[in-house]
Amino acid sequence: MLNFFDRSHRQILNLNDFDPVARSFLPRAIYGYVAGGADDGATVQHNLEALSRLKMIPRVLRDVSTCSQQITLFGRRYNSPFMIAPMGASAVVGRDADNAMARAAKNAGIPYALSANAITPMEEIGRSYPGCWFAGYQKPDTENIDAMLGRVEGAGFSAYMLTADVAVGSNRENNNRNGYTMPFRPTARLVADMACHPSWLLKVGLGTYRQRGIPRISNIDPQARPSIFSREINAVTGYPSFSWKHAEFIRSRWKGAFIIKGVLSADDARIAKELGADGIVVSNHGGRQLDCAVSPVEVLSEIRNASGTMTVLVDSGFRRGTDIVKALALGADAVMIGRPFLYAAALGGEAYIRHAIGLLQREIHTDMCLMGATDCDALREERVVGL
Repeated sequence: MLNFFDRSHRQILNLNDFDPVARSFLPRAIYGYVAGGADDGATVQHNLEALSRLKMIPRVLRDVSTCSQQITLFGRRYNSPFMIAPMGASAVVGRDADNAMARAAKNAGIPYALSANAITPMEEIGRSYPGCWFAGYQKPDTENIDAMLGRVEGAGFSAYMLTADVAVGSNRENNNRNGYTMPFRPTARLVADMACHPSWLLKVGLGTYRQRGIPRISNIDPQARPSIFSREINAVTGYPSFSWKHAEFIRSRWKGAFIIKGVLSADDARIAKELGADGIVVSNHGGRQLDCAVSPVEVLSEIRNASGTMTVLVDSGFRRGTDIVKALALGADAVMIGRPFLYAAALGGEAYIRHAIGLLQREIHTDMCLMGATDCDALREERVVGL
C-alpha cells in the first residue's frame, strides 16, 4: 500500500491529477457520491466549460518581484486566496479527513469550513483549527437556531456559513446507480464494491470504524447525532420553510462573521447585504443541487457590483491557479475548493492535502506574476474576456 501511495504522489502535478488516482482507489459508490452532480450532471460539466471559456489579458514589464497572494477575510490575514470548502461525509471517504483538512489548512494559513453533515464532531475540529468556519444546514426553528449557534460558538468557530441552496434534497440519480444511499444500506452490491477496493476498505472503512464506531452525522443538530444507518438522516438538510426571516434571526444572534452560501442572483445578494450578512458565496453547490443552473463565474461580476462591502466568495469547478486568478479578476475575494482536497485526504491524509495546497499556491504565484499583478487586489484591475 505504501508503494502505491508513493507512486501516486509522484504522478500528481496539479489538482486535476487527484481525480483519476482517487477513482481507482475509492469504491465506485463512494467516488460517485463525491464526483457526481444532480440529474444529468450538466451543471458539473458546465462549471468547467464556463471557466475554460474565460481568457485573461496579461500586462507586461511590471515589477512582480514582491508578488504576494495574501488576502484578508473578516479581519484575519490568510496566505492564499483559496480555502477548503465544506464537504459532508468526508470522513467516510477518507479516514479522519475532516481533521486532516483542518490541520493542513491551519498549517498552510488558509481558511477551512466544516460541513454540518460531517461525522466528525465540531468540537474536535475546533481544537484542530481554532477560529475556522462552520457551514450549517439550519432547521427553521428559533430555539434550535439559538442552541445550534451556542454549540458552534462554544466549539470556537469564527464564522457561520448558512447553506441556503438546499430547500429540498436534489435528484442524485448517479448515487442510486452506484449503490450509494443515505441512510446507508450495506447491500450485497455495495459490499462487493468495497471488497474490490481492499486498500480503501482497510485504510478508511475499517480504520474509521475502529476510530469512531458506527459513523454518525455529528453536527446537524445541537444534540441528536443520527447514525448513517438511521432513517432520521433522510431529512437532515432540506427545510422547505426556511426563509430570509430565519437568516435574519441568525444574523441577530450570531456575533461572528455571517456568510450566506448558494447565491446566484444579484437580487439575493442585495437582500443578504440589507439584512447585515458579512459575506456570501456565489455557488451552485458544485452542480449538486439544481441541474442546468448558471455557473458562478457567469454572474460573479454582477453579484460583486450588488454586494457593496460584503465579502464575496465563489466556488464550483475551480481547480487551477488560472481559475483562481479569473475569479479574483471578476470580483471575488477568495475561492472555495472541495473535491480535490477530499480526494487528497482519502489518498494520503494530511500529507497529501499539504501537497495539494502547495501545488495550487505555486500555480497562483506563477499566474499572478505572468498577469503582471503584485497582489490580489491588483487583479481586479485586469481584464477577463469570454463571458
